Amino acid sequence: MQDMNHVYLGIVAMGLSLGLVALAGKPSIKPTKFQAFWEGYVRFVRSMVLENMGQEGLRYVPVIGAIGLFVFFSNLLGMIPGLEAPTANVNTNLALALAVFLLYNIEGFRLHGLSYLKHFMGPNPYLAPVFFLIEVISHLARPITLTLRLFANMKGGALLLVVLVGLVVQNPFTMAVSPVFLLFIIAIKFLAVFIQAYIFMILSVVYLAGAVVHEEH
Repeated sequence: MQDMNHVYLGIVAMGLSLGLVALAGKPSIKPTKFQAFWEGYVRFVRSMVLENMGQEGLRYVPVIGAIGLFVFFSNLLGMIPGLEAPTANVNTNLALALAVFLLYNIEGFRLHGLSYLKHFMGPNPYLAPVFFLIEVISHLARPITLTLRLFANMKGGALLLVVLVGLVVQNPFTMAVSPVFLLFIIAIKFLAVFIQAYIFMILSVVYLAGAVVHEEH
């Protein structure tokens, strides 16, 4: 039976996301620090969407926010000794990337109908067949690149963390500075956790913007 740890840990990541958001409760006139933190996250996602899609993109704030939380907490689980981030498994990332791919294409057809295909035709009608082929290949490559980018960074980061910690433990010289060195490693790892979640979010927004925003072709 294939290892299903990434599925179970993915469920844990979803549970953490839903649980912490639920704990924030309803907005209040005098929000607690915990509520203010989550309100700040919502404003961050809202700003990202507005900058790339305008007012018509506000309907996608919940889905982009959910993607960001899932990827972040999935990445974060990889920092716990003995656990592997769900996003360090290519299956988790592919499922998420395909969901984004289907979302922006379905929304493109829903909002524009068959006119959505004009996105693939390019500016010159004589070269439309060539542009169409190039664009189709480009769009089909998007879920692959989303998958491999996140997988490579999280898997590579996990392996690097194991190697560096092993060097610190086995080398008597580095044991003297190991607390500082380990804190540095953890800080770098946490930064990677945040950056990879942000990259997945912003690329999802960009792909959605390209599909739903009205523009001249």
